[in-house]
Amino acid sequence: MPPSTGPSTRNTPRIAVLADSDTRWKWGALTADRITPGPSMETASRDDAQAGPALSGFLLRGRATPTPRQLEEVGVRADSLREVTAVEFLRAMAEEEYDVVVIALVGGGVQAMLHGLGRVWEGRQKRPVVVTGYVGVVYEKLADGLLLRHGADLVLANSRQDADRFTAVYEGVGADASSVTEVALPFLGGAPYTGEHDSSAKQGRRPYTVVFAAQPSVPDSRKDRTYLLERLVRHARMFPEREVLLKLRSKPGEHTTHIEELPYQKLAQRSDVPPNFRLVYGHMGEVLDRTDLLVTVSSTAALESLHRRIPTVVLTDLGVREVLGNHHFVGSGCLASWDQLDAGHRPAPDEEWVARQGVATDGSYATAFEAARERIAKLLAAPELPPLTPYYTPATAPGYLPGILARHHLGPDGSPLPGAPAADKEPGPVRQIVRRAARGAYRHGVQRVAPVIRRMGEL
Repeated sequence: MPPSTGPSTRNTPRIAVLADSDTRWKWGALTADRITPGPSMETASRDDAQAGPALSGFLLRGRATPTPRQLEEVGVRADSLREVTAVEFLRAMAEEEYDVVVIALVGGGVQAMLHGLGRVWEGRQKRPVVVTGYVGVVYEKLADGLLLRHGADLVLANSRQDADRFTAVYEGVGADASSVTEVALPFLGGAPYTGEHDSSAKQGRRPYTVVFAAQPSVPDSRKDRTYLLERLVRHARMFPEREVLLKLRSKPGEHTTHIEELPYQKLAQRSDVPPNFRLVYGHMGEVLDRTDLLVTVSSTAALESLHRRIPTVVLTDLGVREVLGNHHFVGSGCLASWDQLDAGHRPAPDEEWVARQGVATDGSYATAFEAARERIAKLLAAPELPPLTPYYTPATAPGYLPGILARHHLGPDGSPLPGAPAADKEPGPVRQIVRRAARGAYRHGVQRVAPVIRRMGEL
């Protein structure tokens, strides 16, 4: 297929989303739907397949490539979905026609794709609009992550607070900050909380439900994770009339955005749990439909819960520390300990803090993406777009950029390196077996060998 001369002129926008994990696929696909001018997938009639944007999904091959179960749990429709290497994706962007490209990767991956896309679109008068951003709360590596995302047409900020911080970082290093665009987290929604369910669960009503939203890597030690599990189980025993749920992100052997070395499932197997305690999977929104109290260390689920005005607690039991991410919630009014919760305490969120986090409890969520849609519509209507110009170049970061690009088999100019994997067809049976074996070995190393080595080092 010859290279495209520019974005589609059809009424249906064509969007490509590149993601490297289940959570980034969810963010990228939902963001694409909300920021694309025209009818969204949510509002489109089911009988009109062309009413919403045409979404092509690309899953970057790696340790966190989503499994079919994880993709099903995310619940986002795509017209096509394929697993690719970075070089395969770049080739698709050179040959196929799109209006918008959403890059939902870690910072280094975004930077590599910006340079790679700049190369494959070199000399093209009209190119797709490139969008990137963050999956959730930005509480670490702010400058590093932001500068690795610089160069996209839109760098989305999920809140007013993030927009201010992003702009300050870009302007502070002399980079163009005009790409920063305030939106909100794309997966907020659901019915507002209407009050506690019946604690006695009589007359067919659901019992009062406490949900602990687990995180794959926070906290990361066996001691801390065991402590949190024991406190959750203790709460279930103290309140046998309640339903206490441990909401898990992945099953053993699966990976998400972060590595989970000590799955709660394995820790729970060694515990004597009461009948009102359960492990649950599934879509977070569906779990929140039945939640009366959401408890977490620092999960983005807290923002989903606050958006719906569900009582929400960010735990202080392990301290308020940057490494835990719960420092982001300082000023939220949601910080509390398990002792306080067991005693009946329910924090009240600070409305000013909530408003600055893009949670939009005041009903403004429906308009949160209008600025992004307007910017994209203007860029799509422009006769030409300038080349992508990331802050990092071989001249500005000669000791940093080449390594980032090489990890994705790209040279300093964004071109594929000799020998870069770029298959023209689906992997054959042997390649699939080898890949599965390699992933299995990696996961075994992460979940079994690495913790043992760390424990030996602590002796």
